[in-house]
Amino acid sequence: MNFRVSYLASTLFITLLLGACSSTPTQQVSPTETIVNQSEDAATEARFSQNLNQLIAQIAQAQGIPQASLESGFSDAKTIPSIRKLVLPPSGTFKKNWVAYRKRFIEPVRLKAGKAFWEQNQAYLTKVEQESGVPAEIIVSIIGIETIYGRQTGNFRVKDVLSTLAFSYPDTPNKASREQLFKDQLKELILMCWTEGGGSLPANNSKQGLNQTRFNACLNQNSSYAGAIGLPQFMPSSIRSFAVDGDGDGHIDLKQSPKDAIASVANFMRKHGWQPGMPIYFPVQEGAISEARALADGEPQLKYSVQELIAKGILTKEQGDLQSGGVEPQSKALIVDLPYPDKDGNDQVRYVVGLNNFLTIVQYNRSYFYAQSVAEFAEALGYKNQSVVPAAPTKAKPEVKSGEAVKSKPKKTASKKKPKQT
Repeated sequence: MNFRVSYLASTLFITLLLGACSSTPTQQVSPTETIVNQSEDAATEARFSQNLNQLIAQIAQAQGIPQASLESGFSDAKTIPSIRKLVLPPSGTFKKNWVAYRKRFIEPVRLKAGKAFWEQNQAYLTKVEQESGVPAEIIVSIIGIETIYGRQTGNFRVKDVLSTLAFSYPDTPNKASREQLFKDQLKELILMCWTEGGGSLPANNSKQGLNQTRFNACLNQNSSYAGAIGLPQFMPSSIRSFAVDGDGDGHIDLKQSPKDAIASVANFMRKHGWQPGMPIYFPVQEGAISEARALADGEPQLKYSVQELIAKGILTKEQGDLQSGGVEPQSKALIVDLPYPDKDGNDQVRYVVGLNNFLTIVQYNRSYFYAQSVAEFAEALGYKNQSVVPAAPTKAKPEVKSGEAVKSKPKKTASKKKPKQT
C-alpha cells in the first residue's frame, strides 16, 4: 500500500470500512518494528495506554465481556510511529497519474499469478460465480491487485496498527474523524476476535467457550499499515459483515484459505449491488470529450441516465441497447476522469462512463483508479466487459454476435485456461 493513488482523496480512508484498503504493495519493515515500543516519548505512551484502557473498559461493559480477558490480549500493545507517516496524504506537489497506477497493477507478474490462482481454484471460482453472479475474473482481479494472491498481506500486528491510528493519528485537519474511524475498527477487531476465540456475544460477564490463546492470536495477526487483513484486505468491520466460510471448516480464514477469500469477495460485491451480466464501463466517444469533461465532478454517484449521455454524444445508441451488449437507456451512470501527465508533463485526462458495476467496485475501494484497474485487469484475464460495443460506431464484426454481452459470463471448463493478456 505504499503507492496508493486514491482518486477520491478526501474520502480515502472511508474505504477502510468497506473492504480492501491495501490495493498496493505493503510497506516492508523490519520484524522488530511491529513489536518494539517506538513511542517518541513517555507522555505519548502514557496517553496511548490510558485511551486504550478506556476503550477496552467501554467495550467490556457494553458487551458483558470480562475486562481482564481484553486487558490480557492488549497487555503488549504498542504504538508504531512509522505508521503515522504512512497514512499521511501525498504532498501538495503530487500529481495523480492514471498511467503509472495502471502500469503498477496490470503487469506481467500479477497477470501470471492471476492465471495460476485461477487454475488452482477453477472449480470453486466457477461455483461461486454461478451462485453469486460475480464473474471469476473480477474476483481474481481484486485479490491480485490487493495482495498478489497473498504475497503482500502486511507485516504489522493489527492490534498495534488500529490502536496507533485510533489514539495517535497524525495532526491533520481530519484527525478527529480519522481517529474515530479507527476506534470503530478497533472495536470491530475485538468483537471479531472474541467470537473467533469461541466466545459469545453478548458475553454476559462470562468467558465460557473462549480460548484465550486463540483470541490473542487473532489480535496479533498481521495486517497492512491501515489494518486490512488477508488475501482480500478486509477491515475488521467488513470481515464481520461480509466474510464467508467458503471452505466449510467452521472458521473464516482470509489469510490461508483461498476459498474463504474468494467467497468473501463475491459476497461483498453481491451485497453492494453487483449486476450479473452487465458491463462495468463504456468508453467515451472521441468527439464528446468536452461534454464528458463538463459532467465529470469526481462524485461517486450515478447521476446521469444512459439516454442523457447518448443525447450528448458521449455514448452511442448501441450502448443503450441490451441486444447490442449495452444497458437499458434508463440505467444510471457517472463520468469517470482518470488524470495523468503526458511525457512533457502536461495534464491529460482519460474519460470513461462508469455504470452500476463500476460503482460497486468503488465500494470496495473508493478510488476511480482502483475500480478501473480492476476492470482492465479482469479484461486482461479474458473478461468481456464492453468490447462488443465499439468506442465509435462501426459495422459489427462477423465473429461477434449481437446478443453476446447480455448472456451470463461463460464458464471456464478447460483444465488449462489461457486468459488473454493486454
